[in-house]
Amino acid sequence: MSLALSTPAPRPASGRLVVAVAMLLALSAGVQVIRDRGWQPYEPVTPLLWFQSGGLLKRASLGFRNLVADTYWIRAVVYYGGKRRSPEKNRDFGLLDPLLTFVTTLDPQFKVAYRFGAIFLTEAYPNGPGRPDRAIALLQRGLEASPSTWEYSHDIGFVYYWWLQDYKAAARWFERGAQQPGAPVWLKPLAATTLAAGGDRQSSRQIWRQLGDTDIEWLRRNAQHRLLQIDAMDVVDELNRIVQRFTNRAGRPPRDWGELIAGERLRGLPLDATGVPYALDPATGHIDVSRQSTLWPLPWPQRGTGPATP
Repeated sequence: MSLALSTPAPRPASGRLVVAVAMLLALSAGVQVIRDRGWQPYEPVTPLLWFQSGGLLKRASLGFRNLVADTYWIRAVVYYGGKRRSPEKNRDFGLLDPLLTFVTTLDPQFKVAYRFGAIFLTEAYPNGPGRPDRAIALLQRGLEASPSTWEYSHDIGFVYYWWLQDYKAAARWFERGAQQPGAPVWLKPLAATTLAAGGDRQSSRQIWRQLGDTDIEWLRRNAQHRLLQIDAMDVVDELNRIVQRFTNRAGRPPRDWGELIAGERLRGLPLDATGVPYALDPATGHIDVSRQSTLWPLPWPQRGTGPATP
């Protein structure tokens, strides 16, 4: 009996296979080079949030609210950092506030999100959205969730002080924070200093006098020091008015104290409460406490360059 032998299927030539593999490798290498040189993943012109409501997101989290809050916090940080590093024309921080709202809605006790999120929101463009109003609203939501957390009141006061230059509002928030359990002892003095920097010296004096009655030695000494500074600010204002009077009459500022004393018939060289002469800048005629005085620098609002030395 003969056996029928089947004819084997023809195989592709080994040379053709090698050529095809080489071409595919070259093509993939070229695509990778193009990608590395300038390819960017697609991003929509207007970024999207799949959830438009914090309440809806809470229901969709299926009991894993803290985990989802952590995820959205990471997304908020990456979003903020990415926008800061992007070309300035593309720096739209519009999703930052909604992302932070999602985080704090899911986890109302997420202190880091409130405090650092407020910093992100207050940063002026192009480093941030420049929205101190939204930062205050975020921190106020933190206070609603944790009324005894003094840090939120402190941070709101800082926003009012630094970004809005509203010193009275800043002082009120510092005082509110100082009344919370566990608040540091320096918070109430900060309110008094803020009032002085904002020009409300009489209110600041009242607070510092109250602090001067405390049993805490360093706080009492600090109160005495601040009261001397406020008195010096009044003296500086009066001396600068005298300089202005001299300038109006002479057509130029006084060259030195001797000329001012003679021209305005002052009793002598004015000294601050520590016995150090006030400093007069001969170029501008501006008077301030001397850098050699322990009262320097005075808590002027938006202080510029320091005073001249006598």
